[in-house]
Amino acid sequence: MAKNEPIRLQKFLSQCGVASRRKAEEMILNGSVRVNGKPAVLGDKVTPSDKVYVKGKRVVMQTSSPRYIMLNKPRGFITTMNDERGRKCVAELVSDVGERVYPIGRLDKDSEGMLIFTNDGAFANKVMHPRNSIYKIYRVTVRPSINEDQLVKLETGITLDDGTKTAPAQVHVLVEQENRVVLEMILHEGKNREIRKMCEAIGLEVAKLKRVQIGGVKMGMLKTGDWRDLTEKEVKAILANPMDKSKI
Repeated sequence: MAKNEPIRLQKFLSQCGVASRRKAEEMILNGSVRVNGKPAVLGDKVTPSDKVYVKGKRVVMQTSSPRYIMLNKPRGFITTMNDERGRKCVAELVSDVGERVYPIGRLDKDSEGMLIFTNDGAFANKVMHPRNSIYKIYRVTVRPSINEDQLVKLETGITLDDGTKTAPAQVHVLVEQENRVVLEMILHEGKNREIRKMCEAIGLEVAKLKRVQIGGVKMGMLKTGDWRDLTEKEVKAILANPMDKSKI
């Protein structure tokens, strides 16, 4: 925002990387946010000089240049910047970035692959917002095998145990061996453990799950546990949706 131009509190929190605007509104309503020592209310506006606290921790607008980082997340790490239970978290892998960055979305502990970090709240919101439908491509190894009926269910959507139905996915068989199949799955939504739940619902065990592409950017040969800055072209390519599905 401009130097002293007031903006809505939920937008400020979003741009600081605290949460999405909708989640920030919930935090304001439940009393987690204070501005200049007073409980915040919806409709509050703030400037950079205001003192904003979330759950007792000061929130300050990022003033350095925006950073966009790609990490090849290993298995065994949880997607959070800190963990009260002492588990390994992805913050350890980007501690040498030189800026405070945070992950956009998540991969569960047992999954690996491409994870994007940034200090640009507006960019993070664009990637996360459902209306932008940023596609993500995964390589998924399942057991024991897969039949045509199971493929159709994955592609048309599956009703899960909680009653929700998954969005249609694109699924391609890449490798088919005895008791092992490697699939390419293309999703436009990123609900928690969605691929694992989809496969479990049709009797498949996920042996390995790796995200290899977000939007128009592939992870390529980046080594497990390593990170690199995205180029300006790649940052734009992530948001360049929709893809030409006929070419996949």
